[in-house]
Amino acid sequence: MRVKRSRPILVRRAPRNRCQGRIAFGYQVRPVALGRAGIVALKREGDGGTPLGRFPVRQALYRADRMRRPQTRLPLRAIRDRDSWCEDPADRNYNRLVTLSAGADALMRDDHLYDLVIVLGYNDRPRLKGKGSAIFVHLAREGLEPTRGCIALSRHDLMMLLAELKPDSTIWILP
Repeated sequence: MRVKRSRPILVRRAPRNRCQGRIAFGYQVRPVALGRAGIVALKREGDGGTPLGRFPVRQALYRADRMRRPQTRLPLRAIRDRDSWCEDPADRNYNRLVTLSAGADALMRDDHLYDLVIVLGYNDRPRLKGKGSAIFVHLAREGLEPTRGCIALSRHDLMMLLAELKPDSTIWILP
């Protein structure tokens, strides 16, 4: 008996706007914000680009103090007070979830962008220093303002995407 694999989730740049795009999943096509540099083939730490490629979905993180536990088939973890993501290429924990320290991106943010986060398997197996870190799918700013390299959706659209994802899901970021 064949096991049915998840269909890939596709992200493409919007015409005439490198900082916005569309994500296709299930029967939905929804708008997204991309990095300020658009989709880039050669991602570097701090370049503002959303990396081109195919990436597995690793886990979901959420703020239990701001929302109820979301329904998902993904591994799910509540964000803790001192959780952060290491973005320092010189640190041995580069591109990993860590306890808050210098050179890290705090996950407990005031602006709500990380109230719900899907962690993509970008530059994590193996981790290459300086190739980029903290590539997430998270909540968008008003007007789908550009991200620092992540993919961002409205709360409604992110909840719909989360419900669609399975542990073997992949997100393909295309030109």
